[in-house]
Amino acid sequence: MTAPNDATAPTRRTFLALSGATAGLASLGMAAWAQNNVEIDVDAVTNTTHATDVLVIGGGMAGLFAAVKAHDAGAATMIVSKGRLGSSGLTPFGKGFFVFDPATETGTIGDFVAAVSRSALGTNNPVYTRQLAEHSLDRARELTDWGFFDQTLANRPFMRPITERAIPLLERVVITHLIKEDGRIAGAAGFRLDAEETVTIRAKSVILCTGAGGFKPNGFPLGDLTHDGSIMAYQIGAKITGKEWNDGHSTRSTNPAACYDGWGDMFERIPSTNGVEVHHDLGVDINYRAYMTGNPVAGGPGAEQPTDEIAGGPFVPEEFKNRAPPEGGGPGGKGGAPGGPPPGFSPGANVGGASAGMAIHKSEGLVPVDDRCASNIPGLYAAGDALGSHMAGGIYTQIGSSLAGSAVQGAIAGEAAAEYAGLADTPVIPDARIAEIVAEILAPLRREAGYGPAWVTQTLQGIMIPNFVLYIKKGTMMQAALAYVEELRDHHAPMLRAANMHELRLAFETRNMILSAEMKLRASLMRTESRCSHYRLDYPELDDENWRAWINIHQSADGSMQLEKQPFDAWPI
Repeated sequence: MTAPNDATAPTRRTFLALSGATAGLASLGMAAWAQNNVEIDVDAVTNTTHATDVLVIGGGMAGLFAAVKAHDAGAATMIVSKGRLGSSGLTPFGKGFFVFDPATETGTIGDFVAAVSRSALGTNNPVYTRQLAEHSLDRARELTDWGFFDQTLANRPFMRPITERAIPLLERVVITHLIKEDGRIAGAAGFRLDAEETVTIRAKSVILCTGAGGFKPNGFPLGDLTHDGSIMAYQIGAKITGKEWNDGHSTRSTNPAACYDGWGDMFERIPSTNGVEVHHDLGVDINYRAYMTGNPVAGGPGAEQPTDEIAGGPFVPEEFKNRAPPEGGGPGGKGGAPGGPPPGFSPGANVGGASAGMAIHKSEGLVPVDDRCASNIPGLYAAGDALGSHMAGGIYTQIGSSLAGSAVQGAIAGEAAAEYAGLADTPVIPDARIAEIVAEILAPLRREAGYGPAWVTQTLQGIMIPNFVLYIKKGTMMQAALAYVEELRDHHAPMLRAANMHELRLAFETRNMILSAEMKLRASLMRTESRCSHYRLDYPELDDENWRAWINIHQSADGSMQLEKQPFDAWPI
């Protein structure tokens, strides 16, 4: 990565003025730094310990199948969820479930995998694309038996197999630390939201089903997802991938922050299945048009298409041009329905950034080292949006594949983790290490004064969410943003304060978003080309000679962030 030219790079002051972050700076003396008026007796906070063979972190679609399959493989299994099973994260929003049924599809699974690879410009991992098709029908049948396709909310059908198997479930527990001992996973730790209590769990294997994340943008149901799993794993040595890709969901230009107004239809619909329908959707073409012509813009599948041509912009394979599905998608529409467009597009004026900070589903997260969802940390697995499987690559290719992919990968990870746990010794976590972790968890509560998580989050949003930083990229602007993110990382994150358990959650989420922002900027600077949902004004062309590779990120021994290439056709070393 080359440094920006000092003569052309914007100054930090200029950049902050453009991004709107100066408003946050102006409030520094009033809202940012303040005394910490702690509402609880921190010395009275207790610690509860648990032990299990397989620990599943996350209560969405991937977590459900991970727990069920690990239990059915003979492992003692426990689920921990930040929210309610089936009712947090993006699971309540997912209503389309892809099914490849050989009895009804005209093509083969091989045809499907090849079409996805062409749309994804090679960025998909065909092994995980094939798994999606091979196992989707079985997962749909199980969900049918549990009643998933009979009602709008997922909690009851999700609870049915968990209750039948008597799988222990801890809800509203925020996991903040993964624990590694002797080079392998040993458990996790966190705290309860509704009690003054920390929680430590010893486990032979851990499956991260923690979903994706964003920068808590307005207008999309992403508020409680902040890449917690990826950041915890990164901090114990796991490799992370896919941070340069961008999800392109938009929201209405009228009342853009009214999430339920825009997406209520998605929550109120009964889930359904759909078959093969490969597209090249949710790139940054609308973002490019907005950058060149201004907001708001009309466009996207199902919307009236602009008639004026704009030079340049993201590349779309000829095969997938002008293949927009019928009208009806997006806020207030039927996005994601069989035969319809992806959710997030509807006729009328839209504005972008609704899912800012999130990449394409299944394209970012822990780097898999094999076809069974294993990470480079022995005993640590991931599934769904927590696994950077590149199942569909750096672009959305198949409606319903996200929800189905989470089910498929959760089942695979559950069986693999149970197998690993059956051969592993019970981990030993020294008492001194547990005490150290508990102290780290409670540190924001003990801070006499510090920065409020809300203010730091707003500052981060002002830096990262603008179209000219996150979506329509160029090196000088990203370098300027990175300088400020590094300042948040080094000076503000260590001084976050919390007055209660809710603010404690916000403090850890804010820290995680800062590190995720750094990853996105560094990966976007490193990829000196444009491909799928990654578009750079200064490198607008595909570069197959140098960039038929994913970017993986890991933490070095000195704590610095390191990036490396992994060729599309190879597993990581």
